[in-house]
Amino acid sequence: MTKFSKASLLAGASLLAAVGAAGAQEIDEVTLSVVGSWSSLPLYQQFEQPFWTEHLPQASDGRITVEMTTFNQLGSSGSDVYRLLADGVFDVGMTVADYTVADAPELEGLDVPLIATDAETARAAVDAARPMVEDIMRDRFNAKLLAIAPYPPQVVFCRDEIASLSDLEGRKVRGSGRMTTQFLQALGAEGINLAFSEVPGALERGIVDCAITGAGSGLNAGWWESANYLLTLPLGGWDPVVTAMNRDRWESLSPETQAFLQAQISEHFEAPAWADAQGALERDVACLTGGACASDTEAAMTLVEASDEDRQTAMAALQETVLPDWAERAGTDWAQRWNQSVGQATGVEIPLD
Repeated sequence: MTKFSKASLLAGASLLAAVGAAGAQEIDEVTLSVVGSWSSLPLYQQFEQPFWTEHLPQASDGRITVEMTTFNQLGSSGSDVYRLLADGVFDVGMTVADYTVADAPELEGLDVPLIATDAETARAAVDAARPMVEDIMRDRFNAKLLAIAPYPPQVVFCRDEIASLSDLEGRKVRGSGRMTTQFLQALGAEGINLAFSEVPGALERGIVDCAITGAGSGLNAGWWESANYLLTLPLGGWDPVVTAMNRDRWESLSPETQAFLQAQISEHFEAPAWADAQGALERDVACLTGGACASDTEAAMTLVEASDEDRQTAMAALQETVLPDWAERAGTDWAQRWNQSVGQATGVEIPLD
């Protein structure tokens, strides 16, 4: 267990102790307006919605009630969530961190391609980045960080045959975020910005040759109907979804309510989402490639395993091009903080002059 994981467990234990002292009857009676992430994807269906609409009201003996929708059901862009949250349009908001980097370029450091190939390493990286994310949410969006939960790692769906990472060179590939798009360009591909919902049609019409998203996201959205090859090297990171509360709303709650809410989120939302992440990847890849699958799908994609040479090539592009470029955009102070936290947790360092 990493020191970051231990720190998270200790923090969670402290919160639970505070909650035990308070008890559900000592928390505020409140109704929270909550905006979740993509309504069609497993993170919302299996974790976000059940936690907010079922678990939290029950655990609070009905003292906390929730009105919930998602940003796509609102007809809003995921990039607008934290702006609206900062303005107090709703109380709690969730979106993919990468969607908001135009407003907060330093937030890109939360989800770096390739540094985590399994859920345990991804969780260690997120735990290491948490103090940075707390500061970003406070300073950029007037928000209190509540949770960081993962999508499964962002893998590559291609329409035409590929056998290795080098086959992406010269192809048009939809990235899952700004850093991922730059990463693709460093590998010799043409990085394309394209909305998630537009990808299947773009693959069919040849607007893009390949596209990156989570294995589960691609499975549920039917990308396998337009793509035939699946490269599982996590070129798009894990696309963490950040949950935050408007800070004014947070500070209006009693200390007992704050402690109760944070403990419930940590134990009954964030932890289960992470615990499921690795198994979800394996299940989703099996479903996509014609293996054992609980859902009724006819997907039969060809699995492309990354070679050691692929990993070395990708890591060189990351350390020589992508991370230095981010350090220039975010600033030296953020790059140093990243090296001392996420970098130490993952063994990756941004070269700084």
